[in-house]
Amino acid sequence: MEGSDSLWTRYCKFYQSAHLGAAGKFALDISRMRFENDWVERMRPAMERAFDGMEKLEHGAVANIDETRQVGHFWLRDTDLAPTDTISSAICKTNAAIREFAREVHGGKVQGADGSFKHLLHIGIGGSALGPQLVARALGGSNDRLRAHYLDNTDPDGIDSVLAAIGGELGRTLVTVVSKSGGTPEPRNGMLEVQSAYKNAQIAFVDHAVAITMEGSKLDRDAKKDKWLRRFSLWDWVGGRTSVTSAVGLLPAALQGYDIDAFLDGAAAMDRLTRCRELLANPAALLALMWFKAGDGRGAKDMVILPYCDRLELFSRYLQQLVMESLGKEKNRANKVVHQGLAVYGNKGSTDQHAYVQQLRDGIDNFFVTFVEVLHDREGESIDVGHGATSGDYLHGFLQGTRRALYESGRDSMTLTLDRVSPASLGALIALYERAVGLYAELIDINAYHQPGVEAGKKAANDVLE
Repeated sequence: MEGSDSLWTRYCKFYQSAHLGAAGKFALDISRMRFENDWVERMRPAMERAFDGMEKLEHGAVANIDETRQVGHFWLRDTDLAPTDTISSAICKTNAAIREFAREVHGGKVQGADGSFKHLLHIGIGGSALGPQLVARALGGSNDRLRAHYLDNTDPDGIDSVLAAIGGELGRTLVTVVSKSGGTPEPRNGMLEVQSAYKNAQIAFVDHAVAITMEGSKLDRDAKKDKWLRRFSLWDWVGGRTSVTSAVGLLPAALQGYDIDAFLDGAAAMDRLTRCRELLANPAALLALMWFKAGDGRGAKDMVILPYCDRLELFSRYLQQLVMESLGKEKNRANKVVHQGLAVYGNKGSTDQHAYVQQLRDGIDNFFVTFVEVLHDREGESIDVGHGATSGDYLHGFLQGTRRALYESGRDSMTLTLDRVSPASLGALIALYERAVGLYAELIDINAYHQPGVEAGKKAANDVLE
């Protein structure tokens, strides 16, 4: 690479780390990405404009022009940022209600027909299901207060499978239904299927049901009329793919016993860090710049996400929606056809070393990799599995070996490192990518916060059904 230094010199210059309180250490190493040493600085004027755009967004500018609404997921974890006292108060009130309801469920004050709740059945679609699933997979374990199940599709066989897993314990199952309007087909169908199952079991569904929806929506009106257990607020400025720090993610997390305050604090800490306008100190800005450089500003290369941690195996799926729904746009903000996008795929290491890493090293060079490294690999002691090494040593060795093999083959990669997977670090990780998506969208001049293609797909489906 023209003008490049040794890898060690680049590592010293382009390795960025910060300590985020309870979230612990976060680090980003971009030294193995192919860019000239002065390229980041040359991009400063464009990044200044991107920072300005994000600042306007956080201050309440209308972001979703199709629906004339703001996008305020940043306010969910720092209510002082909210543009009005009414919004700030509503967030605080909802979060307090979530904490109180979780305490009542855990303490047995709120019970099902057959006793204390044992299961949680979460019904949603897109981000309203992916977010809670990511949180549960990342933080869950044998000590979860409720065992979680998900309906995130309108596949009859899938619905039957989930209900079969619950079996005869519907009377000890709490059902959370997420839908802004109550009319979205997938969660509506899932809700109707579950209502039918309760009816067949001769158990009152309404005594087990909780709604997460906008005030005044069809779902809200029905839940109020039928006297569901609870109703929790959603707002029009919360998009599905950025809803995990709203009641969509916080309620199931609290019910499963996770520390939602730490989760919010971690997200807020990353938000503060990624407002920094010093490029080499801002991991979200560096991510956005690397995406821009690797894909030539038009998504010419795919983003491969490789977390070397089983708990983060759903992270690539979560990012598929966040990144691709936000950045996959036909037109830019000047209404010019640009066909932008950034494809995301991945699973986990070292599993993928026995799958598609072969192509990454030797095949078509149409990607860049983000390795996600978690330093703390287990609670308690590890055994020696040979030659003084632990299973965790092997895991980290596979990461470093794969990264080296890709580098030696001239393939781009970067590494994101966190101390451990915890509520705080997960919140920070999600907030990091939310900010990076926003900054990248500013760089390529597209609106990250509407989804005309999704709406067109819904319309086409409705036409077929009619």
